[in-house]
Amino acid sequence: MAKISRRQFLKLSAATAGMGLLAGCGVKTKGIGGGDFVAPANAAKSKNWGMLIDSDKLSEGDINRMRAACHKAHNVPDIPDKKHEIKWIWEEPFEALFHSEVSPALSDKWRNLPMASLCNQCRKPICVKVCPTQATFTNKEGIVIQDMHRCIGCRNCMAACPYGSRSFNFVDPRPYIKEINPEYPTRSKGVVEKCDFCVERLAKGQLPICVEEAHGAILFGDLDDPNSEIAKAVASEMVIAREPGYGTEPKVFYRVNLKGGEEA
Repeated sequence: MAKISRRQFLKLSAATAGMGLLAGCGVKTKGIGGGDFVAPANAAKSKNWGMLIDSDKLSEGDINRMRAACHKAHNVPDIPDKKHEIKWIWEEPFEALFHSEVSPALSDKWRNLPMASLCNQCRKPICVKVCPTQATFTNKEGIVIQDMHRCIGCRNCMAACPYGSRSFNFVDPRPYIKEINPEYPTRSKGVVEKCDFCVERLAKGQLPICVEEAHGAILFGDLDDPNSEIAKAVASEMVIAREPGYGTEPKVFYRVNLKGGEEA
């Protein structure tokens, strides 16, 4: 299978998302290859994608499995030097993700509860505002995307992100990829990258790979659709988002049951 560049990938994703509504009417439009393109009927469409992670159902092993699948699909390098580590999804203890939720009385059991961490896909992303080249932007479906070809490596977005969700390629990442996935572009030294909610899979009617690997522990859907399962859950259940006081309005939510805080 031929490899595609990051630029081609972003054009394809944007074209597929934009033409999804036309496909329902059987309208043909021009694809990036110049031929007739019809968006697949099963292409996932949303105005505002969001995620709800049920932390009670995820173990550290589950999170590591999700990470392995995500990183393999997106050609994320496995760099041994932690200072140069690239992460799209990873495990963090509860107290590291939810500083404002941790009281002095909270037991070590809950402080160290393994949590899945990834880009929060904020409604009001600070990273987008500070990027001088529009290398990071929000698409029509509310997904914050990173165009590595536009990225000049200034790292303004990394400094602005209050969640530490972005990674910088201090070295050429390609030698650290065990098996390159030809369906997703690799990156070069000197650019930033992060989770993009598997926008390439959504364009094909597939769920993000972490959702599939979570085996029912993650809800994913349109937060702006009041009839969607995730919108109903967020509206009716006690769920939390990371540090809402920052004003970024994260769209990754967590269901956490801290009953009693007893030691295991």
